Amino acid sequence: MVRLILIGILGAAFGSFAGAQVWRLRARQLVEDKKAGEKVSAKELKKLSPLIKKASKDRSRCLSCGHILAWYDLIPLVSWLSLRGKCRYCKKFIGWTEFLLEVGMAALFALSVFLWPMPLASFWQIMMLALWLAALVLLAILFVYDLRWLLLPDIVNIPFIVLGAVFAGIKLCLASDFTSTLTSLLGAVFVLSGIYLLLYLFSKARYGEDKTWVGFGDVKLGLGLSLFLGNWLLAFAALFAANLIGTILVLPSMLTGKLRGNSRISFGPLLIAGFLIVWLFSESILNLYQFIL
Repeated sequence: MVRLILIGILGAAFGSFAGAQVWRLRARQLVEDKKAGEKVSAKELKKLSPLIKKASKDRSRCLSCGHILAWYDLIPLVSWLSLRGKCRYCKKFIGWTEFLLEVGMAALFALSVFLWPMPLASFWQIMMLALWLAALVLLAILFVYDLRWLLLPDIVNIPFIVLGAVFAGIKLCLASDFTSTLTSLLGAVFVLSGIYLLLYLFSKARYGEDKTWVGFGDVKLGLGLSLFLGNWLLAFAALFAANLIGTILVLPSMLTGKLRGNSRISFGPLLIAGFLIVWLFSESILNLYQFIL
């Protein structure tokens, strides 16, 4: 129990880190978009520009008043709760994103260790857990960023794929049946990334870059997710779960006319949610497959 509490505290700290990086990434994205001649919100750019600093001078600050935050303003969960979600200096509401990230990451870290499917008896098995926990931090950033701005930035997506590749490589080396494990891994890649790649290429050729059915960022995200799952049955379950969650969330808005058939929605968070559900309950899902088949 003590170990899980400590892991949860570590997760909350990384949740706080993820929340801070989301805004830093957004600030840099706005600067790059402006340099490229794209239209950006001057108000948003002015608000976030103080976050664009060199690493040695980078400090967390309130996005409303710009006040540099002290260490006691950045204690995961505790600071937000003690201040009731408000800035200590300007008293404006900070928002729920940071708090929910800290809670969510604390829960995911603790659940990951509690439900970890293999013994942590060797260096490589411990390394796989470390890679997974690092991947959760990147997924948290991708989840929030895509939910807010309909974009999965490569600066986070690519490292996630690299972590997945290393994870899959270690799993292959430890596997008792290399051929079967590799075949299942390739199947997972096709299900979670290959299908989306085909949809992306077809819709791009038919309707143009701005009207593709899925974004290329989703294709890359699917690749990273499939490398971690490493099993085509789990990849199929994750894809099904993502689409089911999306249908449940979107259908009411479509029925009421708030969303139309050509409306854009962020699919990255749905993929991540489906992936996490399947990952955490992978053994039960595989047992269910065996029972059905």
